[in-house]
Amino acid sequence: MRQESRTFTILGAILLISFVGATVYTGFNPLTVFLEMGAAWDFFANDFMPPQISFSETVINCIIVTVSLAISSATVAAVLAVVAAVLGSERTSPSKWLAGTIRGVATFLRNIPTLVWAFILFSSLGIGTSVGFMALVITSFAFMTRTFIEVIDEIPQDTIECMASVGATFWQRMFQCIFPCCIEGFISWFLYCLEVNIRASTIVGMVGGGGSGMVLLSYLKEFKYPQAAGIILIIALLVIAVDMMTGVLRKRVVNG
Repeated sequence: MRQESRTFTILGAILLISFVGATVYTGFNPLTVFLEMGAAWDFFANDFMPPQISFSETVINCIIVTVSLAISSATVAAVLAVVAAVLGSERTSPSKWLAGTIRGVATFLRNIPTLVWAFILFSSLGIGTSVGFMALVITSFAFMTRTFIEVIDEIPQDTIECMASVGATFWQRMFQCIFPCCIEGFISWFLYCLEVNIRASTIVGMVGGGGSGMVLLSYLKEFKYPQAAGIILIIALLVIAVDMMTGVLRKRVVNG
């Protein structure tokens, strides 16, 4: 008990020293946030309120584009990630070198934020929903590849060895052992990725990927703050609805 208390005390001291050092180095005063919060709330209350929610054709189309980008990118990335995970897991990969390479590439791609990929692709290929789709696919593929590999790695080695000992071929081991054991985990992580992509597609849209993000940015540039608040509210409700829906689906998948 004393050892745990001492450990927590040391960790707390390290965090406090790190926080103080970071604020001194950056010149950021945490009190400024609280002191200037009143002005921010006044701006929000006077300019953004009340929100003007519009279900015009433009708004409906942008919401459809946002949802379509999230679903299509997650689906394409999931298919590619299944293949990459099979080759990237040491349980199923034909080569340890190949498995290590795929893990390394997926880790590298995953550690670059979606917004950075969007800027890179927009700078080289121009703006458009197709480029936003590519940015979402890259990050979704990297994320699901790593998680799918972990799902495969959780399969007991004895199970795979039993299939191999009775003379099962590679494809028989895949479809009669690996995939049946992993399908619940795959679906669960796919649904989670879909939630993330709903939010990410909005951010990508603000830098040129189309959808609700682009409409929101246009309202902000034109100082149409009530309309922007309406779009923000619609996006928030959409994210909440998707979170609730995928949460229910994940529970049904896990609980059977």
